[in-house]
Amino acid sequence: MTNKIMSLPPVSEMMRECGLEPKKQFGQNFLFDLNLTGRIARSVPDIEHTPVVEVGPGPAGLTRAILMAGAPRVIAIEKDKTTEPILSQIVDASDGRLSVIYDDALRVDFSALGLSEYAICANLPYNVGTELLIGWLHKVASGEKIKSLTLMFQREVAQRITARVGDEHYGRLAVLTSLITDARILFDVPNTAFVPRPKVQSAVVQIIPNMDKISKIKDLKKIEQITAKLFGQRRKMIRAIMSNVDWSRFGLSGTERAENLSPETFALLADNLL
Repeated sequence: MTNKIMSLPPVSEMMRECGLEPKKQFGQNFLFDLNLTGRIARSVPDIEHTPVVEVGPGPAGLTRAILMAGAPRVIAIEKDKTTEPILSQIVDASDGRLSVIYDDALRVDFSALGLSEYAICANLPYNVGTELLIGWLHKVASGEKIKSLTLMFQREVAQRITARVGDEHYGRLAVLTSLITDARILFDVPNTAFVPRPKVQSAVVQIIPNMDKISKIKDLKKIEQITAKLFGQRRKMIRAIMSNVDWSRFGLSGTERAENLSPETFALLADNLL
């Protein structure tokens, strides 16, 4: 089954034949480097036994790699229907393993895809990557069986996801992610690997849900609310943002700033203040 995928023309050639070009309004930056797409796909844990959901396949460079890495089933969600001439060829060559949903991933109900468990692997569109991640974190917190997320972001966003207290990039994303998952940057991807070439560097982040952590979280939405409130004015002391709180109840003086508070402290505040 892999031979059919390997025998397809190069992605760049298929794009020329179909007259497909990256669209700025969709935040599209296509990745053609076979070594990189293969490395990303092979990074998905237990890919040979795990269905994979891909968001924003575009001309299917990463999609091919996921199929060649042995994923038993792939569901690709693509907003840009002009990619259909290419994606339909990949579907035909996949021996039934690939299906494509033409829709906005922000609107798709992942729990209705018919998968008891799955991994997510994607070169995310820059303009919606953070919003998608937060939505997936809420699904993880609610018990949806997402086994892993292997995602490409702008490097600065990747640093914000994996930051620790006191780090320059520590903020809302790091708090939400670290409270229910284990996240790390796998490797960097230079901007020269993309068409068109973005101004920023990228990085691949792997996020693994942690059941022990999830069991300790009562309400991730409340944590999201309080992180938005405190990090929204991150240069202010927390007592200046929420002046009616007795911060000593939480072992705090009130002179701290959001960047000084651990994820666990944010969870405690959310449970008691909201």
